[in-house]
Amino acid sequence: MGVPSDDLTRDVDAATSRLLDTAASLTDDDVRAPSILPGWTRGHVLTHIARNADALVNLLGWAHGSREPMYGRGDARERDIEAGAGRPADEQLADLRASADRYTAALQTVPADAWDTVVEWRGGKLQPLHEIPWKRLVEVEVHHVDLGAGYSCEDWPDGFSAGLLDQLIQGLPQRVEGAFTVHRKGDPEPPADQPRPVVTGSAAGLAGWLSGRTSGDDLTVVPSGELPHLPAWI
Repeated sequence: MGVPSDDLTRDVDAATSRLLDTAASLTDDDVRAPSILPGWTRGHVLTHIARNADALVNLLGWAHGSREPMYGRGDARERDIEAGAGRPADEQLADLRASADRYTAALQTVPADAWDTVVEWRGGKLQPLHEIPWKRLVEVEVHHVDLGAGYSCEDWPDGFSAGLLDQLIQGLPQRVEGAFTVHRKGDPEPPADQPRPVVTGSAAGLAGWLSGRTSGDDLTVVPSGELPHLPAWI
């Protein structure tokens, strides 16, 4: 049975606390300023993180027989983000905190034998309920960076960087045409006759680049050349 670990739950709580600290430091002008995501202000990012928490509450309800859709019907997700993006900083912070509390409360009500319940994610993908805490951690950590407010990929805890890198590597065949090898510093060296380009860096550096959050300036490519082009990721 895939019961989420206590460590993972604590990681989400700690990441949320760091995010709330950053959000508490933002002024109204800061919230209206651009984030690092094209077309989104920091207000868009903060609202998205809050609405993601509520969306996961909807999915956690499936453990009790509910079949509430993750984000509502049609373009509800996009409309909710736009509706909340322009709010002042204090409202954004209060919403972020309250939605995180709702997520935590819902998580605690899931029966131990319900974590393998299959739920329908946005886009129709089916996955078990026990995937939710990791996905929430990814949302909080990655979008914290997206605020462009002083928190970077290098601030990610080592365990999160390693886990995110593993996830991104697994998804590369579906995202990228043309093969290359990702080499994390400290891992065994790839074979010298490796036929594909090898991109080397720290776990945080590689995960930041593969997720589209950094340019990859801190990475090396052998044979020397430009980094492969990557499509957008969440």
